[in-house]
Amino acid sequence: MRLDSHQHFWNYDPAEYPWITDKLARIRRSFLPPDLEPELKRASIDGCIAVQARQTIEESRWLLGLADRFSFVKGVVGWVDLRADDVEKDLDTLARRPNFVGVRHVAQDEPDDRFLVGKDFLRGIAKLKQFGLAYDILIFPKQLPAAIELVNRFPEQRFVLDHIAKPNIRENLMEPWRTQIQELAKAQNVMCKLSGLVTEAKWDSWNQAEFLPYIDVVAEAFGPNRLMYGSDWPVCLLAAQYRDVFGMIERWIGKRSCDGIFGENCVRFYQIAR
Repeated sequence: MRLDSHQHFWNYDPAEYPWITDKLARIRRSFLPPDLEPELKRASIDGCIAVQARQTIEESRWLLGLADRFSFVKGVVGWVDLRADDVEKDLDTLARRPNFVGVRHVAQDEPDDRFLVGKDFLRGIAKLKQFGLAYDILIFPKQLPAAIELVNRFPEQRFVLDHIAKPNIRENLMEPWRTQIQELAKAQNVMCKLSGLVTEAKWDSWNQAEFLPYIDVVAEAFGPNRLMYGSDWPVCLLAAQYRDVFGMIERWIGKRSCDGIFGENCVRFYQIAR
């Protein structure tokens, strides 16, 4: 099974998606499964993982409804308030749905760089394993030290790093991101998504060569069995078409023995039913 491990859907409403600012006008409209399906077919991708774009329990339920209607939506990474005292109740309800495979919090927007290791948040993370759920880590490089601490606290919890932690590709900065990625990857319970790269470069003037050093770093650190392709569609449309994002990873793989990156690693990580 070939899968896109990371994309989003939304019915655009300015009140519900305030993060889609004027700067992001290119994606200020609705994006739904019928919009994505042709792109997947052109890339010979069998399905996708829909990842939350709002921090509401209602969106988690809405995404699950889309997965019920569209068979190519193989899994949902939703949101629950992991800091809530009654988080087990929400996790239990959502985990009963077979397509609910993981949880994500937009930690990159939290003012505290150590949000991921806050007492209340850790209490919620500790509940995920009993429900068989993964956790997507969405951060900026400055939050990597907290992420390293988080994954080492829970060695039996499945984690995946979104967007290779959003390094500063525009300025061609590698450190301390590279060293911290290498440290994070020492934890064998962590995988990494090759996603979100084009929007970390200059949107209208990027070229593939500037991404290669960053891809090489995570490839060496995590190895081919802990990497997965993700388009980050439709956010990627700020800088590139779906075919451009897919093509970049396809060309990088070339003749390497990395077939799992386009699906099997994602199937295994999110425990997707075949």
